[in-house]
Amino acid sequence: MNTTVLRAGRVLDPSRGVDEVADVVIERGRITRVGKDAGRDVTGEGVREVDATGLWVVPGFVDLHVHLRDPGHEYKEDIASGLDAAAAGGFTTVCPMANTAPVNDTRAITETMVARAAAHGGTRLRPIAAITKGLRGDELTEMADLREAGAVGVSDDGRCVMNASVMRRAMEYARTFDLLITQHCEDHHLTRDAQMHEGEVATRLGLRGWPREAEDIIVARDLILAERTGARYHVAHVSSLGSVRLLREAKSRGLRVSAEVTPHHLTLTDEAVVGYRTCCKVNPPLRTEADRRALIEALADGTIDCIATDHAPHSPLEKDCEFEAAAVGINGLETTVPTLLALVEAGHLSASRLVEALTIAPARLLPDADAGSLRVGAPADLALIDPGRRWTVTKDALRSRSHNTPLLDQEVAGRVLLTLVAGEVAHELRTQ
Repeated sequence: MNTTVLRAGRVLDPSRGVDEVADVVIERGRITRVGKDAGRDVTGEGVREVDATGLWVVPGFVDLHVHLRDPGHEYKEDIASGLDAAAAGGFTTVCPMANTAPVNDTRAITETMVARAAAHGGTRLRPIAAITKGLRGDELTEMADLREAGAVGVSDDGRCVMNASVMRRAMEYARTFDLLITQHCEDHHLTRDAQMHEGEVATRLGLRGWPREAEDIIVARDLILAERTGARYHVAHVSSLGSVRLLREAKSRGLRVSAEVTPHHLTLTDEAVVGYRTCCKVNPPLRTEADRRALIEALADGTIDCIATDHAPHSPLEKDCEFEAAAVGINGLETTVPTLLALVEAGHLSASRLVEALTIAPARLLPDADAGSLRVGAPADLALIDPGRRWTVTKDALRSRSHNTPLLDQEVAGRVLLTLVAGEVAHELRTQ
């Protein structure tokens, strides 16, 4: 089927400032018309018509930060299941981090990941390779090779590049190839054996605390280095109000810096850990209500550029155990829409800003100029969302191999009904 028409949906395309009821016409994998009654005369055999009345039609989501566990930990997730989960969540482009086994620090691993994704089809995969070999923080990877193999950025995610000299050289190398350099900001000397945010809740639970200053110190240091080198620097999963202040000041001076925030840091606090809920053990940890409100404000005003899931699947063995022994991370690709629509319903974010933070804002940080937009001529990467659809987050309802989400067995509102990648169906919800 070469032609698809989505009729009378609420088209939200922040890349063009569009928020209107309109048709979207897709022919041969590309968007050919968008507008009121644009598909009026597109009918007949070979045309798929979708009634989008009351639904949102949005550009496919772009996620700068996921963990697909492939190669090496396929029992948690592999590229096929990860891409299927991404499509079910409305994501048409995802960037898997380098902490695989072996680490994605060579051309061969990057090419293998890209090839596996191409063989599977569906959601596009754009790897983030390692900054340092083996994520050890001392010897830089061959970034030129990694870029040629398909990497769109570099990061030692999960491990901070603690050595300032190494980080400066990494920024200089990445700048040469205009690669995005993403930092997991954590002074590991301040977080040794930490289990959750340092504060009143940690004291009450008897758990060692992770102070927000451990994040702030690295953000401050790296912003100085970014100004010195001119590199494109990106802060992963911002969690603290101190980091927000630092980013706001840096952006006011025109530095080439950007940042992301996760759905769970926007909606949960350290109180969610009460009861030793391992599903809420994440890195960086869930922080206080003051931090959460600062993150929402920063996302709304653009200080934080985009939303990234930090999708981190784990097996039950790694989560259903003592809190101190539990792995960190939340499975997030398929629950992003209902999680974040709650912020829109509460008036904290506009629908347009939410969609922007999931589409064109992260897309601008990638070399793929076509992502994140419903402009005429762009590949038909888009999602159809029913913001009112209620569903229960069960293991059977998720496409991911893992189910470590605090929303498990809860009823939520908002679901992706259809995801297209280059006009082809990557996900379609068939249950009524």
